[in-house]
Order: sequence, then structure tokens, then C-alpha cells
Amino acid sequence: MRYKIGMVVKGKITGIQPYGAFVSLDEETQGLIHISECKHGFVKDLSEVLAVGNEIEVMVLDIDEYTRKISLSLRALEESTTFQYYYKKRRQHHEKFGAIGFDTIKESIPKWIEEAKEDEKKQNQVLKG
Repeated sequence: MRYKIGMVVKGKITGIQPYGAFVSLDEETQGLIHISECKHGFVKDLSEVLAVGNEIEVMVLDIDEYTRKISLSLRALEESTTFQYYYKKRRQHHEKFGAIGFDTIKESIPKWIEEAKEDEKKQNQVLKG
């Protein structure tokens, strides 16, 4: 099988080192999940997250054409809990205080135009007066 960056493939963990886990993608191809790509957040010990023999689904992050090394990621397939928290808080804010986006700007433009016209009239009166 020819692997490409961004592909999601199944593999089997064949070894764990302090820096990452080796994954067999097929009989001829092996890749590495660096410890930083195992999951969101800090991972102190990979053996607490992964085990030899586990079958997992990973994303191909990079392929070095010269050395034929394949970088893999589990983290890329997870949703970030930081993102989920931020999105949830932002959504709660907007439900409480109203909608955001271009519609609110569209609604505000006529008011801003009127305010600008009034300011211009006041400036003209000061200059004349």
C-alpha cells in the first residue's frame, strides 16, 4: 500500500520506547508515533496510554521520502479538550449576550452612519461658529 500524508490507517503497536511507539502498518511498513502525538496533554509514560499488540487507528503526519520514515499521530484523530472547552464557553457567552458575526454588524451600520453624520454636523457648526 502506498501511504500519503493525511491518510487514516489501521496498525498494530509493535514496540514502545520512552520517545514513542512503533506501529506496523503492514508486513513491510512501520511508522512511529512520537510521544507528543499520542494524545492531547502531557504524557509521562507511554505504557500508561498504549500497549504492545494494541490495534489502533492513526493518521499519517509525514513521510520522509529519503529515509522512508513515517510519522504517525493518534492526537490528530482526537478532538482537543482545550478547543471543546473554549467552544463551549464561547457558545454560552453568545447565547447569554446575543448573536455575533456579520448580522450584528449589519444591524449596527445604520446607527453608526447616523452617529457619524451627527458628529460631522457638530464639527461643521464649531468650525463656522
